[in-house]
Amino acid sequence: MKIARLFPLFLTALAATAEIPARPEHLTFPELQFDPPAAAQFRVELQTGPVAYVVPDRELPLVNLSILVRCGKYLEPVGQEGLASLTGVLLFQGGTERLTASELEEQAAFLAAQFQTSVDATAGNVSLNLLSKDLDEGFGLLREILARPRFQEDKLKLRKDQMFQEMRQRNDETAAIEGRELGRLGLGERFWTNRDFTSNSLAAISREDLRAFHRRWFHPRNFVVAVSGDFERDAMIARLEKLFADWPFPGETPPPIPANPEFAAPGVYLVHKDVNQGRVAVLLPGLMRDDPDHLAAVVMNDILGGGGFTSRIMNRVRTEEGLAYSAGSSLQGGTYFPTPLIASLQTKSGTVPYAIALVLEEMKRMAGEPVTEDELVGTVAGMIERFPRAFASKAQVAALFAQEEFTGRFARDPGYYPNYRARLRAITREDVQRVARRLLHPDRAAVLVVGHRDDILRGHPNHAERLHSVATGPVTELALRDPFTLEPLAPPRPIAPAQKN
Repeated sequence: MKIARLFPLFLTALAATAEIPARPEHLTFPELQFDPPAAAQFRVELQTGPVAYVVPDRELPLVNLSILVRCGKYLEPVGQEGLASLTGVLLFQGGTERLTASELEEQAAFLAAQFQTSVDATAGNVSLNLLSKDLDEGFGLLREILARPRFQEDKLKLRKDQMFQEMRQRNDETAAIEGRELGRLGLGERFWTNRDFTSNSLAAISREDLRAFHRRWFHPRNFVVAVSGDFERDAMIARLEKLFADWPFPGETPPPIPANPEFAAPGVYLVHKDVNQGRVAVLLPGLMRDDPDHLAAVVMNDILGGGGFTSRIMNRVRTEEGLAYSAGSSLQGGTYFPTPLIASLQTKSGTVPYAIALVLEEMKRMAGEPVTEDELVGTVAGMIERFPRAFASKAQVAALFAQEEFTGRFARDPGYYPNYRARLRAITREDVQRVARRLLHPDRAAVLVVGHRDDILRGHPNHAERLHSVATGPVTELALRDPFTLEPLAPPRPIAPAQKN
C-alpha cells in the first residue's frame, strides 16, 4: 500500500526531471517585463521657484529629501579654492542664526534626523532623512540651514585644520597622486576642476566669504528637489512651497559651467614613488553624454574593459597573463564637458611596460575588427537586465529624475529612459566598431604611470617591452607636487631611452 501511494509522486518527479536541461546554458527564462516610471507623473513646478519630483511611498514611516543646488567649485574666485567645499560642509556643521552648531546637532539627534550638506565641482546638495511624524520640526530646521546658516567661526577653523591635515597626506598614496595627475592630463593643467585648495587659498577664506557665496547661489530658483516617502502628494507640495517661501535674499543665477578642456600630448608621463607596484592609466579623449554615439560607446567600453571578468582587458591582463588583480576601463561620458576614456591597472614595477602594451593591443584589436556576436549580445543583455535596478526604490526614482532635471537631459531628451532598451537593442557590431575607430587611437594616448622610476624603466627580463617602445610620444618624468601649494617640486624632465650595450 505504501508503494502504491508513493508511485504517483515518483512519476511526477520523473516528469519534472525530464524538463531540466542537461547544461546550465540551455536554461531559458521568461523575458523580464518592466516599464520605467514616467518622470512627468512626479514632476512639479513649485510657485516658489524649484522643480520638485514628489514620489509618495507608504511602505515605511520615513521621508527622504534631497535638494540639488546650481553652484559648485567652478564658481570659486581664483585664490579662494576650497570656498565651495567649506560652504557646503558648514551649512549644517556651522549652526544657524538661531542655533549654535552644538544646539543644531542636538535637535537633529533628538529627531533622529540625518542632515547632510556638501558642495562639489558642479552642484551643491542638502539632504534630510527623518521619520514622517517629525516633518514639521525637521522642515523647520531645514529652512534654517538653507536660508540662515551661521557658519560658526570655531567650526570654520576646525574644518580648515582638517583640510590642512589632508594636504599633508597628498603624496602619501599612489592612488591620490594618480587621481590628481589624471585630471591634469585629461582636462588640462589650468582647467578649473584642477584648481584645488592650498594653504594660501584656505588662509584667504573668511566667514564673510562663506556667507557671500551662500547668499549668491543658495536661492530656490537654483534648487531641484527630490522627495520620497510616507506622505500625501498634495500635502508635501504644500510643505515644499512653505519651505521655500519668502526667501530672505534675492540670490543670483549662476553662469554656465566652463567647458574648454585640453587633452595632453601623446606620450608616457611617469611620477616617481618608492613603491613595488606601478599604477597605470591609459587616457584617450572621450565624448559627451549627449553625443549620439554615447550608448554605442558604452557598449564598446563594456566589452573592452568595463564589463569586469568578461571584458577583454581583464581577460588578457589578469586571466591570461596574471599581471594584475584588477584591470579594466571606464567611459562615463561628460555631462558638461568631454571626459576621457581611461584604462587602468596595477602591476609589479617590472611588468608595467608589458601591461601597457597589452592594453594598447586590445584597443587596436577593438578598432580593427568587429566584436563577436556573443560579446555584443551578452553586453546588451546585461545592460538591459541591470536597467530596472536604477528604479528599485521610490527614493531612487525621485533622485534619478531630479538629477536628470538638474543636468538638463530631461529637457533635451525626455524619452531617454523610455527608449533606453530599444536604443540598446538597435546597436550593431558595426556600430561598436565604428565608435571604436572613432575613440580608440593608441597613437593619441597619454599614459600615466605612478611608481618606482628605475624599476619601471628597467622593465622585465622576460618581456622586450620598455616604456619608450609601448606608446607614441616621449617619456616625461613629472615631479611630485608640493602638498601645500600643488606646484610641481621640479619642472617636467624628459627621459631618454636607455642605451643598448
